[in-house]
Amino acid sequence: MKKGYILFLAALCLAGCGKKKAPTDVTISGAIKGLGTDTLYLYGMDETRDSVIDTIPVRDDKFRYTLKVDTLTPLYLLIRDQVEYPLYLDKGNHVRVQGDTARLWTLDIDGNSWNEELTAFQKEILPLDSLPPTDRERAVEARVDSFIARHPSSLVGLYLLDKYFVQKDTPNFAHIKQLTQTMTGVLHDKLYMDQLTNDIAQQEKTQVGKYAPYFNLPDAKGEKINRSSEALKQKNLLVCFWASWDDSLANARANGELRALYKKYKKDKHFALLGISLDIDKRQWAETVKRDTLDWIQLCDFGGMNSDIAKQYAINHLPANLLLSPEGRIIGKNLRGEELAKQVKEAITASEEKEKAEKARKLRARR
Repeated sequence: MKKGYILFLAALCLAGCGKKKAPTDVTISGAIKGLGTDTLYLYGMDETRDSVIDTIPVRDDKFRYTLKVDTLTPLYLLIRDQVEYPLYLDKGNHVRVQGDTARLWTLDIDGNSWNEELTAFQKEILPLDSLPPTDRERAVEARVDSFIARHPSSLVGLYLLDKYFVQKDTPNFAHIKQLTQTMTGVLHDKLYMDQLTNDIAQQEKTQVGKYAPYFNLPDAKGEKINRSSEALKQKNLLVCFWASWDDSLANARANGELRALYKKYKKDKHFALLGISLDIDKRQWAETVKRDTLDWIQLCDFGGMNSDIAKQYAINHLPANLLLSPEGRIIGKNLRGEELAKQVKEAITASEEKEKAEKARKLRARR
């Protein structure tokens, strides 16, 4: 009897131990000097991107908040509605955040290895702020390369890859592909990695030297225009992607450059300018074309960033452009300022010389 009772107690204890769960609460606490009374927001990454997970009230620069997570969860901490800072939470963590509103892009966060890795990286690149912008960019990118090589399975590496390489105006997708191939573990199971892999595959189809994808889009009158249309065929063609909802300084600057090019070359038989809008509102598109005097050919199917043309040309940022040869080969991409003017002039000159050579050949053939 006594033996049976002991066995019963042992079985009961084992059953109780089996039901015991690891704590899922995560505590986030800290202080950001100068924040005063404000509200912090937690946004999701990957599958939950752009959705608010939670709000954290701030009093006298300080905050403390508890939430539940079931697994390692990467989030963005939105500060003052303008700075998104990555935060990594895992069940049972006590994550501490310290910082200053004068330098919100360099917070001190601990609580697990991922937050500590990012904090260490931010401190490592802090001295580079004294370098000229171009030199700093190169130096930071070299540090990111080194970090990913040393931490091939770290979620922080994925964040750094996106921030310093993918989000550039003209990403080097060949280098990005090399970096993703060194990454291992859970990173390849992330939705972001799937999207990036697809992006790279599409970008490779629109590299300089490749033939541009076919397009057939309506103008303001509903007439379909393509590369073989009378106004475009056999010309060097600058295809410019834009949208009326893009009110960035880069877009305004690009429009100014395009107006100058159009004024200079609108009668040149070797050059044409084409605007492809990623708008969704027809009236807003038409009003912007008129207001900003975008007098060259303008096309739009009102599919926005999800339109087929945006996917075919791998357009992720606006404004964007491609310079095509008369044969439809891509000879320049995302050109700006002096480089844009230079390559357009070189393309026109090459066409003029080719035309002269062809005339000379025909003349010799007649003799």
